Amino acid sequence: MSEKKPSVWEGFKAFLMRGNVVDLAVAVVIGAAFTNIVNSVVKGVINPLVGAIGTKNLDSYSSCLRDPCKVTADGTVLSGIPIRWGSVLGATLSFVITAAVVYFLMVLPMAKYLARVEARRKAKEGTHEVIEVTELEVLKEIRDALVAQRGSGHDAR
Repeated sequence: MSEKKPSVWEGFKAFLMRGNVVDLAVAVVIGAAFTNIVNSVVKGVINPLVGAIGTKNLDSYSSCLRDPCKVTADGTVLSGIPIRWGSVLGATLSFVITAAVVYFLMVLPMAKYLARVEARRKAKEGTHEVIEVTELEVLKEIRDALVAQRGSGHDAR
């Protein structure tokens, strides 16, 4: 007799019900919502700070690999090979800001919370172990006392 194989649908349901899939879905939704905040910080704070040195639009920073570089307003390259390192810098700043906020506002507090919960659990287990060992020792003492009492007073049965 062969074992019944789970159907594709049952396997799919089991996959969806795993904790990792749900965690990933929550992370994607939060990340998508958080993107607007990060973009606002980059455009409202970072770009003006960079603009104090040069231009406020990081996308305008570029170098030309082969002269002459001519690019239209919509971004079409007419001649040359432009390297748009300003847009890479802007994306990198957005990533670093996102990673820092996620770490300091979500990951770090959750790690501290989980560490406290684990410490409480270990402390509670330690207390139970001490109580269990103490109870075991008391039971052994009672047993030894009963054996000693039986041995000294009730030899003739």
